[in-house]
Amino acid sequence: MFNMFNFGLGFLVLIALLVMASLRILREYERGVVFLLGRFQRVKGPGLIVVVPGVQQMVRVDLRTVVLDVPSQDVISRDNVSVKVNAVVYFRVVDPQLAIIQVANFLEATSQLAQTTLRSVLGKHELDEMLAERDKLNLDIQTLLDQQTDAWGIKVANVEIKHVDLNESMVRAIAQQAEAERARRAKVIHAEGEMQAAEKLLQAAEQLSKRTEAMQLRYLQTLTQIAGDKSSTIVFPLPMDVIGPILDALKKTKV
Repeated sequence: MFNMFNFGLGFLVLIALLVMASLRILREYERGVVFLLGRFQRVKGPGLIVVVPGVQQMVRVDLRTVVLDVPSQDVISRDNVSVKVNAVVYFRVVDPQLAIIQVANFLEATSQLAQTTLRSVLGKHELDEMLAERDKLNLDIQTLLDQQTDAWGIKVANVEIKHVDLNESMVRAIAQQAEAERARRAKVIHAEGEMQAAEKLLQAAEQLSKRTEAMQLRYLQTLTQIAGDKSSTIVFPLPMDVIGPILDALKKTKV
């Protein structure tokens, strides 16, 4: 009788241990990919689920967004400039079944694919585009990477290029180029200013030529401005229609 009691107690303890070993608790952001005798059965979770030991196996999958830091990559741009570029990739698992069955390690696979995609996309662009059109390059890398990881049940939400590092010689060359560009713009602005000033002077001359009184008033205004300066020399401009007859008379007297 005592042996039967021990056997029954042991059996109950064994059942309790099996039940406890069968229970799994999955958080809201977790899913369990369950295999029955090695074959895929279903995706379970979140909450309390039962996995029969020895018959079923479960692999946990985190559905939260993963921030993947892409190491610095040596990239040769389309204009043959060597740069080092690093980036960050934001992705998450949207299909746990594909993420576990289709690829051995989706984190490592996504990291390696992000590195090769970064080099491939940036190698098709010039250095100026890498520096000035970073948003467009981010979108191109994100689109291409998302298409390639779709078969793994992964959604790439965003890609951001963090740094584009140049060597010192290239930095000096870019600085010289920027300085030359600023000098060119300054010359163009100066030339445009001269052209606009010439146009305004031409318009003023046309307005003054319509009325002789306007020219006389301009003479008086000029004399007022000269008189305000502390100078002992005053230049008084005279119109040619006044000086012309005087010069002709002087020539006749000499003859």
